[in-house]
Amino acid sequence: MASYQPAFPPDHYLNRELSWLEFNARVLEEAADPTNPLLERLKFAAIFSSNLDEFFEVRVAGLQQQLYAGIEPQDYGADGLGPMDQLSRIETRVHALVAAQHRLLDSEVMPGLAAAGIQRVSLDQLEPAEREYVDRLFAREIYPVLTPLAIDPGHPFPHVHNKSLNIVLLVENTESGQQLYAVVQVPALLDRVVALPGAGADAPERLRFVLLEEVIAAHLGDLFGGFRVLAHTVFRVTRNTDLVINEDEAEDLLQTIEETLRQRILGEAVRLEILASGDARFAQVLMGALDLRERDVYRVGGPVDLTALMALHRGEGFRALRDDALLPRPSPAFASGENPFDVIRNQDVLVHHPYESFGAVVDFIDRAADDPQVLAIKQTLYRTSGASPIISALARAAQNGKQVTALVELKARFDEENNIVWARELEQAGVHVVYGIVGLKTHCKAALVVRREKSGLRRYVHLATGNYNPTTARIYTDLGLFTANPDFGEDVSEMFNLLTGYSQRRRWRKLVVAPVALRERVIALIERERGHAEAGKPARIIVKMNALVEVSVIDALYRASQAGVEIELIIRGICCLRAGLPGVSERIRVTSIVDRFLEHSRVFYFANAGNPEVLLGSADWMPRNFFRRIEVMFPVEDAQLKARVCEAILPTILSDNVKARVQNPDGSYRRAAPAEGQPAVRSQVALHSQARGSAQVIEPGRRLFVPVLRRNGNGEGRREARRTVARPRTRRGAKGASGRKPPDEGS
Repeated sequence: MASYQPAFPPDHYLNRELSWLEFNARVLEEAADPTNPLLERLKFAAIFSSNLDEFFEVRVAGLQQQLYAGIEPQDYGADGLGPMDQLSRIETRVHALVAAQHRLLDSEVMPGLAAAGIQRVSLDQLEPAEREYVDRLFAREIYPVLTPLAIDPGHPFPHVHNKSLNIVLLVENTESGQQLYAVVQVPALLDRVVALPGAGADAPERLRFVLLEEVIAAHLGDLFGGFRVLAHTVFRVTRNTDLVINEDEAEDLLQTIEETLRQRILGEAVRLEILASGDARFAQVLMGALDLRERDVYRVGGPVDLTALMALHRGEGFRALRDDALLPRPSPAFASGENPFDVIRNQDVLVHHPYESFGAVVDFIDRAADDPQVLAIKQTLYRTSGASPIISALARAAQNGKQVTALVELKARFDEENNIVWARELEQAGVHVVYGIVGLKTHCKAALVVRREKSGLRRYVHLATGNYNPTTARIYTDLGLFTANPDFGEDVSEMFNLLTGYSQRRRWRKLVVAPVALRERVIALIERERGHAEAGKPARIIVKMNALVEVSVIDALYRASQAGVEIELIIRGICCLRAGLPGVSERIRVTSIVDRFLEHSRVFYFANAGNPEVLLGSADWMPRNFFRRIEVMFPVEDAQLKARVCEAILPTILSDNVKARVQNPDGSYRRAAPAEGQPAVRSQVALHSQARGSAQVIEPGRRLFVPVLRRNGNGEGRREARRTVARPRTRRGAKGASGRKPPDEGS
């Protein structure tokens, strides 16, 4: 890959890490939003903490390595910030955000939950019966699994595992008066939220709880006989968990990754979280033992590690404190229970998750496993769920004598251990398991079923923007395409040959594949729109994805904007492009939607002088996706399906004025709001409503209002309505003999 030099000054680009922090700030905004139910606000506060954990484990860890080891930056440069500048700005922003998070919990969320029946109490607030219960619980279930770890010349500072919760304490020998430090790890296998007895038939919506570390802290004297506990506090360490694997020298990739995973717990410390109320000496001791600097220390009012509070959201009851359930509907094409291969042979099918059930995808693989006419199944597996029905179906297919190939991506970050388990399980069932191409992650989402029919062999294909994971399919927005188009079948077959063998194919009929030509194709599509704008033809780009980082693509978008192309970027997370810069990006609008479902779908629309082209894909526009991963972008060609994307899905998302945030030229975001007299549109709720009424299929001819962005000379935008033409028709599923209905996935 030749080095690309940015075409614009550094101040035209936003820093990747700082942009990500602004995304996480938008997550925290949802925790602060009083229109969200209280348990949902608590959930977003916990997600904010979980996001920060991964950010420190990978991104901050990488910056620290560059700074302390003198390694030259690799993915940075366009914005002009080096590792030191980035770490300094990260420190300032994260400290402010974490402080805001704890203020929010202390002043609004936890008091609100307490008033609604979910109350965190301290041990000195316990009623006598509750204290007796806690003491018995400690003696019976907690004390036996605790290990006190002394710190002295004979006991060096213990290794503290990544993200484990610990108590550091100062004890005094009651005979000699000697003072020593010690550490007690809070067992991760025990529930951190300790529910107190009391809720019953007379008070079913009542929960009082204490935190596990507080129970342990109250009984520390039991662990150190002959010593008096002088002080204690709670802390947590985040370590570098980014795996470095030399695949060229690995004889067995699975075994190499297993060995590397064992080394993950030994990674360098990058962050220390500690209670602000603790003795200042504890922080100094821990900083010295962990080789951390003052800027790496985050003192919080408590509790440490708010991800544990997600347990309250996962619990039962308290319906009034949660979002209303939005249950997915079966895809209309498959709702009749007809054999999916008959449906797909007659028409392409687009499925929109989680508004439409992921059961259609599970049923596709499930039917293929048992269908005697199916000869082969090939599928990529990047992340999947526990007890996955897809894994079970692939194993059963192999046992049924079918040729089954599963490409399991062992290097899927933080899912390595799960994927090793699935790989071994599939191998034992007779599935041919491969791990992809050396040096590349396989991130594309594809399944291929080869079936013998009267007319000969036919290939059935599923391509998607999201993983084959029934669990996340309930909470991630994604799109999937089923097709029996022979060109798609040929391409997907060739792609699997590339992944499992030594294919040198470089010509594709329908697919655009990274790292072969995806970036070049994306830039060519943008340049084509620029050419149309310069020729006075209709030119517009709408892109929905998770991140925009690649500088060469950003520059292409800037040039298109300068030429007059109207550009809408719906980017949930990182966006290194600055919208609204005079003379550069005045026609570019960047929005981010953070709502109950994680916006994960990647959709690409190009007006193409009145002949729109719509593509879906697995890749965000980032260097890693273009150059270090196997990715696929694919067209939506069926007229009905294209109309659904262009005239229903994208316009609804662009109309969001409840959960959308709009990027300002300085890279900050402002919350969208309905204009005077304009109805409030929450796109996820609207899309769910569309799915419930999705027997109405949009075709060319129906008249719809589509929001169009118009800009004034200052780069500020306003929306107008443009009429397009479409005609509604009700599609009824054909009657089938099986009568089998795909399972409906719960929300």
